[in-house]
Amino acid sequence: MSLVRSPEEIAAMQRCMANPRFLNAQMLQIEFLSTPDVVREVLPPGLEPLEVPTMIAAVGRWQSDCVGDFDGGAIYVACRHGEIVGSYTLAMYMSTDSSVIFGRDLFGEPKKVAESGLECTGNQAHAWIDRFGTRLIELRAELTDDLEPVHGSRSRFNIKATPSADGAGLEDDAVLTVADFDLDLPVNRSGSGTLRLDGTVHDPLYELEIVEVRRAGYTEGDLSARARALARIPADEFLPYALGRLDYWPALATATVASSTAQESQ
Repeated sequence: MSLVRSPEEIAAMQRCMANPRFLNAQMLQIEFLSTPDVVREVLPPGLEPLEVPTMIAAVGRWQSDCVGDFDGGAIYVACRHGEIVGSYTLAMYMSTDSSVIFGRDLFGEPKKVAESGLECTGNQAHAWIDRFGTRLIELRAELTDDLEPVHGSRSRFNIKATPSADGAGLEDDAVLTVADFDLDLPVNRSGSGTLRLDGTVHDPLYELEIVEVRRAGYTEGDLSARARALARIPADEFLPYALGRLDYWPALATATVASSTAQESQ
């Protein structure tokens, strides 16, 4: 029965998980400087800031060989683990549950479901991410320079962690992972842009100080990924970061509000 995968189904799924491909991508990003204090505060144990406190806000859409078509975006923080230089996924938003589940459970990406959009007309590009009625991320760019195609790689750090079943702490130590992406991006454009970050109690992106917008970039093409575990982080050390990636559950206590309202009306 399909509720228990056959050996053939297991092999097929593991092939997808071992080397997922994200095709015909269209991605707009804004690179910006924050402050050293902000970067140090948001990076969890195991990751070290780079000399320049750089972050990236990115929004895009993709096809895939594993989770269908989807769109979304993220905030990345430039950092390193030992000799590996890459970026940490601080917040990530996707349009489908399949894309959320795949990246969250496999890589440890802090994905949530949200609405997003990307529009490109001539040299002008506009992208955004909305959640709970708030525009969390908005990018605008004027893309004036056509650059050489990108054929290379980049590394993204993520952390896998599971809350304890009794609600107290984490079930086990967290696992730092790195996903190495191979890039084949024939379209590569650059220019200037603006970035606006907002938020809610669940997604407080407004806490990320934007000191300077450095550049805007737009790319199209294909990506493939391979991920691996790098290190373990003690559960108690990662707990504040783990809960920071979740929605703030007390603010979603509608049953308590409804009960209180009913009692007051009697």
